Amino acid sequence: MTSQGTISKKQDTKTANEEVVTIRDLKISFGEQQVLNDFNMELHNGENLAILGKSGSGKSVLIKCMVRLLKADAGMIHILGKDVNALKSRELDELRQKIGFLFQSGALYDSMTVRQNIEFPLRRVKKGIKDKDINDKVMEVLENVGLTEAIDKMPSELSGGMRKRISLARTIAVDPSIMLYDEPTTGLDPVTSKEISLLINDIQEKYKTSSIIITHDMECVRYTANRIIMLKDGAVFMNGPLEQFEQSDDPVIKSFFDSARQTIK
Repeated sequence: MTSQGTISKKQDTKTANEEVVTIRDLKISFGEQQVLNDFNMELHNGENLAILGKSGSGKSVLIKCMVRLLKADAGMIHILGKDVNALKSRELDELRQKIGFLFQSGALYDSMTVRQNIEFPLRRVKKGIKDKDINDKVMEVLENVGLTEAIDKMPSELSGGMRKRISLARTIAVDPSIMLYDEPTTGLDPVTSKEISLLINDIQEKYKTSSIIITHDMECVRYTANRIIMLKDGAVFMNGPLEQFEQSDDPVIKSFFDSARQTIK
């Protein structure tokens, strides 16, 4: 997939209006610190949604609430037609199998080879899957991230960018409908960051995923985002395409984008 430059990526208009995630009036606090406060958002089918905000603004907390790694204090989270906060343990596990979560650290199992890392969720999620089908799927996802040659390596033998790719391969192996990316380019050099950003687009196209991308990396936003939400004081401060943000005269938006440009330089 080619770079989209500074313009927002286009979605398939046939499906773009269908909501796969709906969040209403979400609140969560830690002690006296209010992290999310009446937060509202939607994720549409086939969309890459980037969420921006200063450190501590609640971005990572949001996606952890979505998979109930954290329990919100109040509010509604509907994912793929399910009320997340009302699900019983088994129902929650079934929903989580449809959601790919790429952790900032990658979270590979250091004691397992690349092959074993990818096989592990396949054997857990796809009960009764045959060894040949597992092997075919492992090779498919490694080919899609460009790392078939790393299949028998240990995570310690991989660079940071390679570890991120393998983590992504493991995540897509179970065919998730929704992808949650937590700072997918953090700690990577600019060239590798661009490769990961373009890979996110490839995953969107090949696997028809809908994605939320938590990031500080404006180049990642430029390459991947159909739409952007900026968080401030625990709520949505602005919601729209990249062009709307770049043309904004709001001092908060201008300050954030100016800071991001300085970081890139």
